[in-house]
This record gives sequence, C-alpha cells and structure tokens, in this order.
Amino acid sequence: MTIELLYGKGSITIEPPEGCVPQLIEKRPMPVLADPLGAIRSSLAQPIGIPPLAEHARGKGSACILICDITRPVPNHLFLRPLIETLLAAGVPRERIDVVVATGLHRPNEGLELAELVGDPWVLENVRVANHFATRDEDHVDLGRTNGRGTVVRLDRRLVEADLKIATGLVEPHFMAGYSGGRKVIAPGVAHAETITTFHNSTFMAHPKAVNCVLDGNPLHEEQLEIVGLLGGALALNTVIDDKRRLAFVTFGEIVESHLEAVAFIRRYAEVELDRKFQTVVTSSAGYPLDKTYYQTVKGMVGPLDILAPGGDLIIASACSEGMGSPHFVEAQRRLVELGEDGFWASIEGKSHADIDEWQTQMQLKPMRVGRVRLYTDGLDDATFALTGVERVTDLGAAIAESISRHGDPAVAFVPEGPYVVPRYVARRDAA
Repeated sequence: MTIELLYGKGSITIEPPEGCVPQLIEKRPMPVLADPLGAIRSSLAQPIGIPPLAEHARGKGSACILICDITRPVPNHLFLRPLIETLLAAGVPRERIDVVVATGLHRPNEGLELAELVGDPWVLENVRVANHFATRDEDHVDLGRTNGRGTVVRLDRRLVEADLKIATGLVEPHFMAGYSGGRKVIAPGVAHAETITTFHNSTFMAHPKAVNCVLDGNPLHEEQLEIVGLLGGALALNTVIDDKRRLAFVTFGEIVESHLEAVAFIRRYAEVELDRKFQTVVTSSAGYPLDKTYYQTVKGMVGPLDILAPGGDLIIASACSEGMGSPHFVEAQRRLVELGEDGFWASIEGKSHADIDEWQTQMQLKPMRVGRVRLYTDGLDDATFALTGVERVTDLGAAIAESISRHGDPAVAFVPEGPYVVPRYVARRDAA
C-alpha cells in the first residue's frame, strides 16, 4: 500500500514501513458537478433568500465583490465572470464594480499572483481588482461595536458603501471559526486591523468552541454574524471542492442562509468519525496553496488533534515554499522558542488586542500540549526551521518507523488532505 500526501503542487509518496498497520482517513466520496458553469449560473438565477441576482441587481449603482486571497484554492476562474456579467446585464455600471481581495492581515496578492488568483483575464480587463489593506485607517468605515463582546467593527469602505455587497469563497473546516466562507470573508477578510486583533485575541482563541467544524457557541462565528448585521447584510457565493479541486457544490444568496447550506453539504464529507485514537498520526498541510508558509501549516497540525493519543507523534509534511510567513508571525514564533510554551502563553493571556499573527502561534500550542510535533519540509533552512519550535523530519518512512517502535503500536493514521478532513474520536458504546 502506498499513500500520497498532498505536498506543494504535487504529492509525496509514502511506503509505510514493515509492520505498519495504516488507516487512511479521507473524505467520503464526494460527487462533483458535471457542468460547473451551469451550476453557477443556476445558483445566480435561483438564489437563497433573495430574488434572482439579475432582478435583485436591477437599479443598483455599485457593487463590491470580495474574493479570498491566494492561500485558498477558491475556483474564482469559474464564477467571477458569470457573476460580473449578470451585474452588467442588470445595469450596474462597469466602472462602479470593485473586486476586492479579502486579505485580512495577510500580504497583498499582486502582479502574476493576482492574475493566478483571479484566474480569468476577462475580469482583470473589465473591472477594478485591488487588495484590502487592514492597517490603512482611511480605507475603513467605523460601524460601531458588537453587542455581545464589544468588538470595534471597522470594515473596508468599498464594501460598506457599495449598493451590492457580495462575498465569495470556499467552505471548508476552519480551526478557529468552525467553517470558512460566507461571513468570514467579510471579517476578518476586509476588516481593519483593530477589529481583527480584537476577535483573534487569546480569550477568543482559547475558547473551547473556537475549533474545527463547530458553529454553535463559537465566539468567532457569533462575532462575524453580528458584524454582518452591523453592515446591514450581504450576499454570498459559496463553493465546495473535492480533493482534486473540482467543484462539488455551489450556493448563492443571503449570506447566512447560503453559507449554512454549504456547511450542511461539506459536513457529510469532511467530518470523519473514528472509534480510536492513534499514537502516530501522519498528515499534510493540504498542498498548494495552503502549504506555502509555515503560518498556514499550523492548520494541518490542529486538524487531526482529536484522534492523537496523549504523548503521541504528529508528523506533518508541508512545502513551506515561501518560508515562515509574515515578520509578525516570525516574531511570535521567536517568543515561543525563547519563552517556552508556558512563557509564551503568559505573554498573551488576557490581552485585549493580539499582536498581528500571534494567534497562529497560540494555536500551535494545542498540538504541542498533546504530543510530539514533527515536520517534514524542504522549504526551511536550519536557522529558519529552529523558529518552528517543532522537530525536523528528513525521512518520513524512518520517522513513522521510529514512532511505531517508540510507542509499541503499529497502527498509524494517515490524513493525506490535511486540514480539509477533520477526524473525530467517538467512543464505542460498548466500550467499558
């Protein structure tokens, strides 16, 4: 048996060592759409909670369409043109349509990378496409505070002032917000740094329901819904893709309802129940584009935590072709290495505003507190790797064999698609 872990723009082939008893953990077989473009046009013509987009857009003077940044494999090339063509046909002026890259606090996507992200030259030639910059005060409008937790809400002016507000994205498990897509593309997607660093502070991140696949009671999700309310509502086009990046599902309509419908679809495939935990778990960071940085790699470490036995080995493969990530994240990782797990936690506990990107380091504490985290990558030199705070693996087969020997347990869980699949431990009812 050979196993292919997603890695970079390809995969890594693993031959499980002799004596290994592998258990492959993948999505259930997911149907793909035979006519993706037809499905997209149908969703625009029969949306959820509003009239057809062609009718809804009639008489509107402007539109702002949000797209995710390069870290998400969203099929923008499929839906942006039909979406924009529908707006143009309804009379929305071409010069009043903005496509905004919802970068959050990530770096902007420009040049060839922006062309790759958009995926269709027609879009770049016909409407404005620009990045969101979370630290530019003048680019944002203050909408007040959320009622529940008092988060200051400042959003990109282009979205706030548009007659039509449309978020687009990919719905997949998310290790903080439960599921990505929908409301998340607005906040943190086009929120000001003050808003993002508030609801990414250590209190939010440490909440027991700020985890993969949980929406009910999730404080990030609840804040995001309040932010949508302060905005006055929005529309959303949500997509689901399979492990080969093929379109499996698409919804369009009122942002909350359309998102929940997409979540209901992906839940049936992405959440996998198991009746045991493993001393050895081998996973990935889902390949390109998610595994371009170590920052995003943390998602792959958190994904399978529910099935990692205490003291077990979590082995992850991630290309990290762009290195660690932002300078802010590098600084947070430096503090982790210098202060240790408890010292780092003490440095962030109770802060009203997180330092930029330190929340990702906080999330790395979760797997480190369960077991031993080990990373295979060819994208980090030794000096940079030292900032990860985890152990380097140079031979995956040898690392798996060593873990089996160390624990005396030949069973190994393999999660090739990384954080896009979330295994859940469910004890057998007959277990005594």
